[in-house]
Amino acid sequence: MEKIDKLDRQILNIISKNARVPFKEVAEVCHVSRAAVHQRVQRMIDTHVILGSGYHINPKYLGFNTCTYIGVNLERSSMYKDVVPEFEKIPEVVECHFTTGTYTMLIKLYARDNEHLMELLNSKIQEIPGVTATETLISLRQSVKREIPVFYPEES
Repeated sequence: MEKIDKLDRQILNIISKNARVPFKEVAEVCHVSRAAVHQRVQRMIDTHVILGSGYHINPKYLGFNTCTYIGVNLERSSMYKDVVPEFEKIPEVVECHFTTGTYTMLIKLYARDNEHLMELLNSKIQEIPGVTATETLISLRQSVKREIPVFYPEES
């Protein structure tokens, strides 16, 4: 596990809010050279501290109006290794988690509407070998979306 220091955290704090901020601006705020920022960011990419960058697309503008979480139960928990590749074949599935608790797995997907959601459930998800039951939870509104805090209050 990569250790990150206070400067790494400062850099992460800035770029996690805006991945397009020029390294020159980051360097000025952190009181280091642009090259130092570049080297640290590259190291954090290479060591998987930073897992990617890009744009967040609003699914509604692509016609996906329904955000859904589906609790999935499997015949046997060990079948998750076989089920995950099946979820990967469904483009509307954007997250898949192997979980503890009520469900074996929890997936997040986007559907155009309730009819599309029903089609995904009946024709794809519930047809996957090993899936024994699903419970669907439709998100009415996303109220919070953010990255994990880079600095905790006691560290600031």
